[in-house]
Amino acid sequence: MNAQRCRLLVVALSMAALVFWCTGAFFLWAVKVSVVTYLVVFGILPLIFHYSYAIQKKILFLNFVYWPRSVDFDKPEDSGVHGARNFYVKTDERVSIGAWQILPQSLMNSSIPKTSDAYESVLENSKRPVFLYMHGNSGNRASAHRTELYRLFQSLDYHVVCFDYRSYGDSDDVDLSESGVVSDSKYVLEWLIKKVNGSAPIYVWGHSLGTGVASHVLALLAAEGVQIAGLFLEAPFNNIADELSEHPFAQIFKHLPWFHWLIVQPFYENGLRFESDKHIQKIQCSIMILHAHDDGIIPFALGEKLYNVALDFHGNRTQQIEMERIDAALGLGHKWICRYKKLPELMRKFVEKSSKTQSL
Repeated sequence: MNAQRCRLLVVALSMAALVFWCTGAFFLWAVKVSVVTYLVVFGILPLIFHYSYAIQKKILFLNFVYWPRSVDFDKPEDSGVHGARNFYVKTDERVSIGAWQILPQSLMNSSIPKTSDAYESVLENSKRPVFLYMHGNSGNRASAHRTELYRLFQSLDYHVVCFDYRSYGDSDDVDLSESGVVSDSKYVLEWLIKKVNGSAPIYVWGHSLGTGVASHVLALLAAEGVQIAGLFLEAPFNNIADELSEHPFAQIFKHLPWFHWLIVQPFYENGLRFESDKHIQKIQCSIMILHAHDDGIIPFALGEKLYNVALDFHGNRTQQIEMERIDAALGLGHKWICRYKKLPELMRKFVEKSSKTQSL
């Protein structure tokens, strides 16, 4: 009996030793994996990002996120946009830009032929406000939240022109940069100004990254003495440096002591700045900023910063610079301010006031 107990004790001790050894080995393996993962995620990948302009552009513009996937741009109605035509503008850099021209509600039943001459004639003789829409990163001009906004413009009897920057949608696939998308947008706006030729007030609406594009474009035009009726900035940021620092995805890297050098500095060195807080100081037209408190992509605080910079520079003229702060409880977030119930009336009042101001 004693011998049997000894054997059982030996077996038990052996099993305990084996478990202890396996546990220790697993612990050491887990530590090694954790260390390697940390070095890769917080060391190697940020270094690759720092030195790769191509990766920086892809992360900023997200033009490879192509949605909706299957779009026939020649048929805007398939995307829920009626009374529209597809057309292309060739810029002075020989870049073909895909665009839609969307008729105001009052012309929907006028049997206007869907030809370039007929639609451009409408622009040339338009008495209704004309909106040029500059979208944010990813997707294309047929993305759902964008088409929903076009329909709102249309229902307010506003004319709409929307387009895709280079390397988006069906526009030419050429090198992306801030100067490139700004150049495309400036050319399209100048084309629109020439077409309308003073017959109607022109507004620019920028969303997200498009607010940086719009602000830059209007600052350049202001330097040339060109001014439009007004600018809408939906979910804007003040500059890329702050947006990179405050973006939710950046929070896991912000503990790194070299975060600014690794992540922010290369954008500036490569000309990806979108410094709306500097550009807005040069813009003289009326400006409306729209931002939701629950924006999970561009923090509300950055829109507030941009508003305060504009107010400070323009002498606290709240009639020229306005901001609509949208309650988080409405759940409109980054993309769906177009569903804000107060938006139609806000737009009507802003358009009416700014149109009168421009005509003075």
